[in-house]
Amino acid sequence: MSPAAVARGLVRRPALLAGLVVIAVVVIAALFAPWLAPYSPDEQLFDGLSLEGAPLPPSHQFWLGTDTLGRDLLSRLIFGARTSLIIGLVANGTAVMIGLAVGVLAGYFAGLPGGILMRFTDLMTAFPALLLAIVLAALLRPSLWIVAMVIAMVNWVQVARITYTETRSLSERDFIVAERAMGAGTPRILLRHILPHLVPTAIVWGTLGIATTVLLEATLSFLGIGVQPPAPSWGNIVFESQSYFQLAPWLVFFPGAAILATALSFNLVGDALRDLTDPTQRGRD
Repeated sequence: MSPAAVARGLVRRPALLAGLVVIAVVVIAALFAPWLAPYSPDEQLFDGLSLEGAPLPPSHQFWLGTDTLGRDLLSRLIFGARTSLIIGLVANGTAVMIGLAVGVLAGYFAGLPGGILMRFTDLMTAFPALLLAIVLAALLRPSLWIVAMVIAMVNWVQVARITYTETRSLSERDFIVAERAMGAGTPRILLRHILPHLVPTAIVWGTLGIATTVLLEATLSFLGIGVQPPAPSWGNIVFESQSYFQLAPWLVFFPGAAILATALSFNLVGDALRDLTDPTQRGRD
């Protein structure tokens, strides 16, 4: 698509623009967290608790209040954006690459090799993703990178099934048949003809998958088997503060709102990219 067509598509989609703004805010917070956060995320402030030892509500000094240990909640949310973004990009990028590899190989090599790969994909699909992630995270020592790899291991199956279907269709096209007849090797066909056609699909599913990854990471952290404290994560902030829900509702509301806004924004952008890259959807707005 031309840049002008993309610009017109953006103008007609205010929800997409709102999603892009939220994503930009999260990315800026993640990249510039040390300069944007008013305090260190692990610093227990001397005046961060009331005389009774309770967390402080939002004020001019602490814009989003403090947590149960007297740490600035805004600072922890800003650094938590870095955690969520790293896991979202690493886990989802890995999942997309695994799914592409499995789907392309299974779709191009019909017969026994493709059948084995797709039966393995079906087996992975049969397991509930959240349950499998909980088991894997519980068996391995939770850390930022372990959580990212665990999420990648349960999120690649959808990409594999989509790319398998598209690869099967592409493999039967006339230009692929002609390439084979001219003696083109498998690497040339896969790299120069199959994979370029799958790039839009990979981008769309990669964007949509980040929303799922952010939610799954927050769920694992909330259950205590995700990113471990004191490293800030939106999920473990909620986990640490759940017993103070009535006394200090801001400790649950603000990280929950950050999770919801980020996941919704990536979904909106992913849906819009799918419409913009799908010829059958153009002109239906």
